[in-house]
Amino acid sequence: MKYEDSSQNLRARLRFVQALVVLMLGVLTVRLYVLQVVRHEKYAEIAENQRRRRLPIPAPRGVIFDREGKVLVDSRPIYNVMMSREDVIQNKKLLTMVEPLAMGLNIEKEMLRERFLLVDSMPAFESVKVKEDASPGDIAWVEAHTLEYPELRVEQQPQRQYPANGSLAHVLGYVGEISPEQLKQPATKDKGLKPGDTIGLSGLEQIYDDYLRGKDGYREVVVDSRGRIQAEIEIVPPTPGRDLVSTIDLDLQKAAEEQLENSVTKRGVIIAMDPNNGEILALASAPTFDPNLFSQRITTKEGRAEYAALLNDPQKPLLNRAVQSRQPPGSTWKIPMAVAGLQQNAITLEHSNLVCGGGITIGNKFTRCMGNHGSPDIKSAITHSCDGYFYRLGLKMGIDGIVSMVDEFDLNKRTGIDLPNEILNWTPSREFKQRNWPRDPDWRDIDTVYASFGQVYDIITPISLLRTIAAVSQSGRMYIPHLLKEVKAIGNPGDADYQGPVGFQPLDPSRPSRKIIPIPKGIHHAVGVGMWSVVNAGGTGSRIKMDGFDIAGKTGTAQVVALGKDTGKNKDHSWFVTYAPAFKPEVAMVGLIENSGFGGSHAAPAVRGVYDEYYRKTRHQEPPNALPKPQIAKQETPKTTKPPTATAAARPQAIVTNR
Repeated sequence: MKYEDSSQNLRARLRFVQALVVLMLGVLTVRLYVLQVVRHEKYAEIAENQRRRRLPIPAPRGVIFDREGKVLVDSRPIYNVMMSREDVIQNKKLLTMVEPLAMGLNIEKEMLRERFLLVDSMPAFESVKVKEDASPGDIAWVEAHTLEYPELRVEQQPQRQYPANGSLAHVLGYVGEISPEQLKQPATKDKGLKPGDTIGLSGLEQIYDDYLRGKDGYREVVVDSRGRIQAEIEIVPPTPGRDLVSTIDLDLQKAAEEQLENSVTKRGVIIAMDPNNGEILALASAPTFDPNLFSQRITTKEGRAEYAALLNDPQKPLLNRAVQSRQPPGSTWKIPMAVAGLQQNAITLEHSNLVCGGGITIGNKFTRCMGNHGSPDIKSAITHSCDGYFYRLGLKMGIDGIVSMVDEFDLNKRTGIDLPNEILNWTPSREFKQRNWPRDPDWRDIDTVYASFGQVYDIITPISLLRTIAAVSQSGRMYIPHLLKEVKAIGNPGDADYQGPVGFQPLDPSRPSRKIIPIPKGIHHAVGVGMWSVVNAGGTGSRIKMDGFDIAGKTGTAQVVALGKDTGKNKDHSWFVTYAPAFKPEVAMVGLIENSGFGGSHAAPAVRGVYDEYYRKTRHQEPPNALPKPQIAKQETPKTTKPPTATAAARPQAIVTNR
């Protein structure tokens, strides 16, 4: 048997093993250096976070009150299911948790997935909100699944609660969780907002969110390896949001909402304002919606379905008709036309008579009047809503005069009301016609006729019309309408952290809160008497006359389609603009009932219902000849009386038309 020397082979293997050991030790040394030196801070933070947690304490939002101190919006305590960000980051199967959590807690899967995808952008100590307003069943589910999901916990937090039945929904707005798109906006980053934060998304909640939101606090605690709290290190209490006092009078608001609810179509707007300062006393837009959907139910399947139904509702309940709906104003447009015609000397107080003629013919086009009023003066033309008069007044003023009127009353600007998404009016001008009628861009006399009586080229918002009428009632003092009366002070005067009360300031700092329009006393009186006579001297609004409380007003009936097609859902819009008492105004109002018919038959009685409530509150007695509740009934036209001034109202010169 031949002997083979294997020592050389063994020594080679030994050297290989030694080299492998050295290499492995080298790799471990490099890895240890990276962990201990290069990435020391990162892993030290992770280790510390596993031991210490900062649990947020949400700040309660400020309360919103009406002008008399009645609570409109408050917060209630609820329980939320939360997860620590560190637990979420370390869980490699995070997205696989979406389906079981969604099923167990009845959450929309897509919404939960969106929240989990935002985790990487969150600060280290923040928490992820899994479900808001957890039910007792949800809390029991979390407790029963502690072993599978030890990172889940239940915390008490405040939740917004709004009035029932959608009352004041378009004024108060609603809150909701900040969206990924909003988080990307520079203004949002400057405020330190983060995923999961609740912010105002509409109404006063949105406009005054910085005051209402407050600043969150936190609890710093020590936890074990399973995330269970072992000790509390520090508590930083939250700073509550500031309370807000609105200008709303809740009693008038309820009266306005009741009138819209009892109207023929249940669609429209009623706004009441103090013309002496621009404070909004009531703002009702119908139909309405329940803002509690957005603060309480939007994360559920049922809530998502409810929201989809609102978006697809042809009645558009989410639309704030006061500031987001443009409509032709009809004959209410005649009030600023009358003021401007006298200002521009197209007519004078001594010689204001113009022919009615039952209408006017321009070229081969005849535009009718609803009656034949002879040759009325300006007061009688307002009282009986003579279209023929204002056709001719418009031609005397010309398009340049009408454009000047639009500019004077800011009808080509937003009012500046402290509500979001106010839209611009459409007002007559050569440029407007060129832009919208490119096949017939030249301005003609017939266009001036249309522009003079609230149709075709005049499409405006109710709040803009109310601001104009309120300015007329105040001899030209025109205020920015607003809903903020005061943001309440925090702390005590003299304290370092004291924050004093804040009153209304225009949203546009460059815009004054009051504008003066030069309306001479004689013009103010003549137009005022005409509007007084609409209600009190046999005019188109005589059915709402209130004995001992002089209402001045102007009815309007606005076509939305061509004659002959204005039936059913295309019926005319019903308008009424007004202020009272007529010669020392305390309140101004606008009413619009969509697709209901004549202004004197629908909008005027609806506004009268709000006047009844105003009279009860301010005179502390039942209003004379109050309209019946809840349904408004017709009244006999009262006998003609004289206005309570030295100048008598113009006598009727023709059959009264119901416009």
